[in-house]
Formats: sequence, structure tokens, C-alpha cells
Amino acid sequence: MAAANNILAVARQELGVKEAPAGSNTVKYNTAYYGRRVAGAAYPWCVAFVWWCFREAGASALFFGGKKTASCSALYAFHKGQAVYGDYRPGDLIFFSFSGKKRTEHIGVCEQYDGVNITTIDGNTGSGNEANGGAVLRRTRAKKYIVAAIRPAYEREEETMTGKEIYEALQGYLAEQPAPAWAQAELQEAVKLGITDGKRPMELVPRYQAAIMALRAAEKYKGE
Repeated sequence: MAAANNILAVARQELGVKEAPAGSNTVKYNTAYYGRRVAGAAYPWCVAFVWWCFREAGASALFFGGKKTASCSALYAFHKGQAVYGDYRPGDLIFFSFSGKKRTEHIGVCEQYDGVNITTIDGNTGSGNEANGGAVLRRTRAKKYIVAAIRPAYEREEETMTGKEIYEALQGYLAEQPAPAWAQAELQEAVKLGITDGKRPMELVPRYQAAIMALRAAEKYKGE
């Protein structure tokens, strides 16, 4: 099973590919899909491009049950149980309508979504014609053009935590832990001397704070 990033990696490698001649729908994705060279208005290829990406990523089973379709509406109907709404993520298959009608006219693979605009990698798009532009391009559009989206059953990727996230998670855990029994007497003495308030005794302490606490302790004992 493939992860969403595998599909996107394949799609990114195809950026800039164009049908030739222009307006012919003759392109390698259609050739692979139909098993022969095709041309003409009957062969739009935005879905064929997505099918090709899944095939190249070794994830054909995640696209239309391992079968073929070059139809946006057929693909969405098959995967309707995997529909997502609003929370679009990388690898989601995004269906667009540019005519103002609530129908699936074009498809792209989500690369990024910020809640306002969505960036996708599409086959058969272009600045002159969003849904039949003849090239593989990265496109950023307003979310109003989205009419549907699906999330294939990708393999879940391991999340990598940043150093800051690891530190904060560890601090949160330690803040809830009590001091060990053998340190209780010393902790209470430190509280009595005003070196610490005794709260969250297991929390990590930076070196400068440890130095300050040590100096305070030395001053307290020196005065006694």
C-alpha cells in the first residue's frame, strides 16, 4: 500500500508535460490508459493522469478498485464512501467545477490547503482552460471551485516530531509526575528555604535556572 506522498512524488515528476500537438489530447497518460495512441475531443485526460500516477506509485488498487475509469463522475461515485469535506490534505483527490454547476468537471491531487485556497497537481489543465488546458501543472485555486473530494485508503505515514514538540511533550509528562520518595525530604527543605515552590518537581530545569537555584541555596545556608 502506498502513502499519499508516494502519489505526490510521482505527480511532481510530471510537471510540465504537455500533450502534442496542442489540443489533441495525445499524451503519454492516454497512451498508457488506452493501450494505444489516441487523439480527439473524446479523450480528455485529467483522470487518466491520476490513474497513471497511482499505477506508477504501485498503488493501482487504491484507484477505482484497481480498475480503470477516465470519468470524474464515475471515480467519485465509486469512492463516495471516502469523501472528505473541508479538511483537505495532501494526496486527497479534489474534484472541481468551473462552469458554476455542481458537477465534477476536473480532478487534481491536493498538495496543500490553507483553508482559503487549494494547491493541486493536475493533468490536462492550463491558464487558458482550467479543465482542458493540455498540460500537467501545479494550480492554486479558491476553494469555491471544489465540488467534491475523496481520500483514498493510503498507508498512514509516521509523523515526525520536531525537537520543540518533543521537549514540550516531555515537559507536559514530567509536570504531572511526583518527586520520588527518596527526594521528598530535600524537596521540602528547598521549599522551606524559598529556593523552589515545590510545584511540578520533575519538570526539566535549564542550566541557568539550576545555577540560580544553587546560588540561592548557598546564600541561604551561608546565612544560617
